[in-house]
Amino acid sequence: MQLIRLQAFDLRCFQEFDLTPVSGVNLLLGANGAGKTSILEAIHILGYGRSFRGRIRDGLIRQGAGQLRIQTRWLTDTGMAQQAGIQHTGSDWQARMNGADVDNLGRFCEQFPVLSFDPGSHELIIGASEVRRRFVDWALFHVEPEFHPVWRRFNRALKQRNALLKTQPGTQELASWDQEFAEAGDSLHHLRKLYLKTLEPVMQRILSRFLPECGDLSLSYSAGWREQQMSLLDALRLNRDRDIQSGFCGVGPHRADWQPSLDGRLHQGHFSRGQAKLLALAALLAQTEDFVAKKGFWPILCFDDLASELDQAHFSQVLTWLAESQAQIWISGTESLPVYQERFPRAKLFHVEHGQIQTPAGE
Repeated sequence: MQLIRLQAFDLRCFQEFDLTPVSGVNLLLGANGAGKTSILEAIHILGYGRSFRGRIRDGLIRQGAGQLRIQTRWLTDTGMAQQAGIQHTGSDWQARMNGADVDNLGRFCEQFPVLSFDPGSHELIIGASEVRRRFVDWALFHVEPEFHPVWRRFNRALKQRNALLKTQPGTQELASWDQEFAEAGDSLHHLRKLYLKTLEPVMQRILSRFLPECGDLSLSYSAGWREQQMSLLDALRLNRDRDIQSGFCGVGPHRADWQPSLDGRLHQGHFSRGQAKLLALAALLAQTEDFVAKKGFWPILCFDDLASELDQAHFSQVLTWLAESQAQIWISGTESLPVYQERFPRAKLFHVEHGQIQTPAGE
């Protein structure tokens, strides 16, 4: 898919911008603080309903404005033109698609598969487990039809069970929610586990291209309970007294995690920041290739300050991968155009300066 027009109003330093990108590579070049990342945030909001730099109410709306608004026209993988828009006050949102109101943010975002790599992406490898769960769930949301109802069912059960735990319930009161929680949790767990199993060889192939010296990759998965020893329902029953005492559920898929290791030696606690960045990038590109294999079209790819995040050799390898892809790609950076001319001779250049965007004559 590809965006063919992107407009934003009252987004950070921009009162308004209106871009007409190309289907291939779009370069956002300018000094630090010029607003390049904000353009990528607009695309990310379409796909996630939030920014990769935090909550919308935390500085994303231009000072003095009550809300931000993003509008876009795009072509689907079948070439059909569509249009949509979303506005957000920081606490409430409204969205429309092809002239009709959209009352479910998930249904809106599923139209915009977007993958982003930014200076904080190393957190996928060395950060909190929540980041890694979101990574897997994004893919399942887009490629596995069973996922969204299972995910909603599980999160409803988790919310209800936690609310009940705060009332110091008896065993019988918890029993029905234990069953619901366990059934939905088992389904969610198996979807995640299968996805990681299919992702591992793809990520290994990409990592061998970028970091051949690091050896074999393996992805370990922790279910959120002692899966090898007991069922989730048994784990809930065993942990019931502790849950009542703490007021929240201590076992289940909401505590699941996955970890990469290299040659069985290097794992989360031993990766340098540079290794974590490359592993995160390999994971993102593997997720992209898996998405294409399953859906038959490319997601939108966004790279914030790509050159500064990688050394020259790895930067060159990533550019080669991108040049071979058929995705619409957005890259921000402070680099001059010659860095990209050889790899992307048909790229469209946007100069970003203090909230203003200019396209060179002839673009």
